[in-house]
Amino acid sequence: MWSEEFDSKILYVQTHGVDDPGRSATPFFLAASAAAMDSEVMIYFTMYGPTLLQREVVDKIGPKGDRGQPLRHFIDQATTLGVRLLVCQPSLDLNDLELDSLIDGVEMIGGAAFNDLAINADAVISF
Repeated sequence: MWSEEFDSKILYVQTHGVDDPGRSATPFFLAASAAAMDSEVMIYFTMYGPTLLQREVVDKIGPKGDRGQPLRHFIDQATTLGVRLLVCQPSLDLNDLELDSLIDGVEMIGGAAFNDLAINADAVISF
């Protein structure tokens, strides 16, 4: 899944969801920064992370809860710079979500694909 076009590859893993909004924006912020530095960047949402990508949530919460910049602001910054958003299929089941309930552009992958990404990344950073 990594391309050969970038010198560095960074995989962020987001495990926290809507119940911990203070941890919601940092992976997007850091991913956007890495993409701006010409790294190939992906964020993998597992465990409760997929709850952050719900269409009905991204405009209602942010790192300060219901105050300040909404999560959509940070997501748009990252994806505009080319950051890819990946979601764990079993985690969708864990949170009673469907891929259609998430924002556009999210790709679903399985455990083997995640492990392949992690093995071939230059850095894997987990939140």
